[in-house]
Amino acid sequence: MADTVAAPQGLDQSATLLLTDLPVFAPANALAQSAIPDIASLTAPKASLTAPKSTAAVADTTSSDEDSLADDEDDDSVVAAASAKLAGHVDGHAREALLSFAMKLRDIRYHRGGRAPSTGFDCSGFVRYVFAHSIGLDLPTNSASQFLAGLKVKRNEMKTGDLVFFRTHGKAISHVGMYIANGQFIHSPSAGKTVRVDSLNEAYWSKHFAGAKRPEGIAKI
Repeated sequence: MADTVAAPQGLDQSATLLLTDLPVFAPANALAQSAIPDIASLTAPKASLTAPKSTAAVADTTSSDEDSLADDEDDDSVVAAASAKLAGHVDGHAREALLSFAMKLRDIRYHRGGRAPSTGFDCSGFVRYVFAHSIGLDLPTNSASQFLAGLKVKRNEMKTGDLVFFRTHGKAISHVGMYIANGQFIHSPSAGKTVRVDSLNEAYWSKHFAGAKRPEGIAKI
């Protein structure tokens, strides 16, 4: 029979205390407490994993998105319009501004050397005022210098805003107006008259017509 050796009393108590102080490792409990996603959570849409926004927040976001979309569409339309202008398919906004502003000055009286509505206009003063105050383009001070500064345009290629010139006294350029469309132009004719629209097809203007020029500032539109 093997001898049985009894453990010292002190050692037995120490071992007992040591074992009671150690944490109990329970694999089943640990696995049960770990966060393991189930199939439903893995396949659920991402939206379900986040808290839904309030109705007000959703409304604000939708409005903002629509505004952004509208801005993008506006930008696209502006780019398309600009491309069309450069291609010569449509009149530019600058030409529309010129026409709109010029038409508001009808019936202002002619005044030799006049440069403003308060004093009246002569022919070159009128077109110079229109270009400066509608699109910010500075033209030369008289009809002869305006003629020299512009780019030549064929009569059948004239556009709104082009300048039309006349020789009403001899061979020198002595009168200028702004072309509108369909053979019409707006100008400040002469003493006793006011800013008005006339036709290049009228006998007098047809006889004295010297040509059309396009100011360089609107040459590409």
